[in-house]
Amino acid sequence: MDAIENSLISISQIPANSGHSLHKGTPREAFIKKFLEGHLSANVAIGTGEIIDSNSEPREQRNQFDIVIYKRNYPKLDFGGGISGFLIESVIATIEVKSVLDQSAIDQSVEAAFNTKSLTPNVNRSFSTGWLPPKILNYVVTYTGPAQMNTVHGWILNSHRNKNIPLPSWTQQNKTDIPGTALDGVFLLNKGFVVLDNTPLSLNDQQVNGIHTIADNTNSNILMLFLLLQQACNNIDGAWLNPIPYLNNARFQNVRIV
Repeated sequence: MDAIENSLISISQIPANSGHSLHKGTPREAFIKKFLEGHLSANVAIGTGEIIDSNSEPREQRNQFDIVIYKRNYPKLDFGGGISGFLIESVIATIEVKSVLDQSAIDQSVEAAFNTKSLTPNVNRSFSTGWLPPKILNYVVTYTGPAQMNTVHGWILNSHRNKNIPLPSWTQQNKTDIPGTALDGVFLLNKGFVVLDNTPLSLNDQQVNGIHTIADNTNSNILMLFLLLQQACNNIDGAWLNPIPYLNNARFQNVRIV
């Protein structure tokens, strides 16, 4: 995993020679996507697009996500050009890939994550085993950013405060059942990460009461992301889509029961 992280940094220098920001960002998204496709469980698939629920309306403003990790056994909407609409019931996690991380990038990602966590899934569930994330997970992976992850943590707090988004609250006993309210983690390659401390994969050995885990690492950042995603995908969930709410705005004419 450390070799992969170093490789991602190295190959990201190739699109850096382009003259347009889109031409820098798109290949870097592809590098992360290729890594995930080669390492995550075959139970999930990876796409790009937006996320909807039963209350979503056509043509309304929505956030687009660079990488959407979703369950293969759920449908998706094909908008063309490799862009899809994913049902919130199917989505496990999203990843936004940033070439450069700053306060503005964090603001955009926090708002997008908050909007996604505000969507309402409708599922029927008979059983489950393993850890099920209480809500969709939202991560950011970035190639360039500040020297210290404390700076990133400060940007996250600023964004929550400026957008009036509350920080999550939990105890050490119930934290794995409580979702985050916006971003679940930010990973700066070869620098470190900031993640919420509400999953079974916790580095909080001393059981300290806190919200975020902050680590300054030259390596092991992709490893941490991979393990967090793996535990979110590696469960058995006897659940299926409840389609009834998606019929709320449908209009059927001349319906007869005989």
